[in-house]
Amino acid sequence: MSKKLTKNKKKILDKISSKKYSLKEAILLVKEINFVKFDASIDISIRLGIDVRLPNQMVRGTVSLPHGTGKNICILALVPKDKELEVKKVGADYVGLNYIEKIKSGWTDIDVIVATPSVMNKLSTIGKILGPKGLMPNPKMETVSVNPEKSVKEIKSGKITFKSDRYGIVHASVGRVSFSHQHLLENIGEFIKIIIRNKPSTSKGSYIKSIYLSSTMSYGIPLDLKNFVNT
Repeated sequence: MSKKLTKNKKKILDKISSKKYSLKEAILLVKEINFVKFDASIDISIRLGIDVRLPNQMVRGTVSLPHGTGKNICILALVPKDKELEVKKVGADYVGLNYIEKIKSGWTDIDVIVATPSVMNKLSTIGKILGPKGLMPNPKMETVSVNPEKSVKEIKSGKITFKSDRYGIVHASVGRVSFSHQHLLENIGEFIKIIIRNKPSTSKGSYIKSIYLSSTMSYGIPLDLKNFVNT
C-alpha cells in the first residue's frame, strides 16, 4: 500500500511544475492528479489581504453555485409549528424545535441550521455547541430568515456560505471531480466573483494574495492571479 502511495505521489509531483496555472489548466490538472477511488470534492482556498484583527475586515457571505457542490446538504430547520410543513416540502431533512434537546445531548449530524428570528432566543442554550462547529444560524449567512422555506430551497439548490478564517483564508467546496470542466469553471468563476465583490471597504493594498485549487487528499494547484480582474 505504501509503495502504491509513493508511486502515486511521484506521479503527482512529476505533473506539478513551479508555475502558476490558469483556471482551465488547474481544473484539468486537479482531475488528473486525483487518485482516490471516490468522487472527490474540488476545493478552493483564497488567501486575502485583510487585517484579521479587525472585525470589519472579516469576509463572509453566501454564493449560489450555478451547479451546486455535488453534495447533499443536510439541513435542520428550527421553525415554529406553522412553518414545519412548508420547510419539509422544500427539502429540510430535520424539522422542529424538539431537536434543540437532541443537540444538547450531543447530536450534530447536520451541515446547516436554518431558523426563523422568532426562535433564535431558544438557541442560546446550545450556542456553545453550535458556535465552534459553525452551525449557529446567522442573518449575514441568510440562515436566519422570516422565509425559511426559501432559505432551505436555495441551500439545497447550491447556495453555500463562506467566511474568512483567522489566517485570512476562505475555504470552500466548489464541486466534484465528476463535474464537467464547464460546470467547474462556472462554479469557481462565480465563487471568486462574489469574494471580490465582498472586499471590505477598509482593506488596503492587494486584496487577493493567492488562490489554490485541490481535490480531496491532493496537492494544491496555484492559480495565476492575472486571470482574475480587480484582484
